[in-house]
Amino acid sequence: QVQLVESGGDLVQAGGSLRLSCAASTIFSFSNFVMNWYRQAPGQQREFVARITSGGSTDYADSVKGRFTISRDNAKKLVYLEMNSLKPEDTGVYYCAATRLEKTYWGQGTQVTVSS
Repeated sequence: QVQLVESGGDLVQAGGSLRLSCAASTIFSFSNFVMNWYRQAPGQQREFVARITSGGSTDYADSVKGRFTISRDNAKKLVYLEMNSLKPEDTGVYYCAATRLEKTYWGQGTQVTVSS
């Protein structure tokens, strides 16, 4: 069974930084998965944040380009989201998602709160 565990969420002031981690230790062929980060603000729909393919190509939402960086460590089955220059509008629950063969698995999320 695929299990994703996010960590690293916290309360931080605007302009600060956080690094989120997602552990995917139960995924047998982790390197074959596209790994994603999504977020959901209170009262809003879940939205795409960043994606990294099995080959290391990355894609970002326009709202986080230049501030966030996604990376992965296939040997450790980890994916990271480095978040810099945080803004209050970055507040939300951040979810890790693993996609392969049109199937997506989700973690439980980690809370990020950015105070102004």
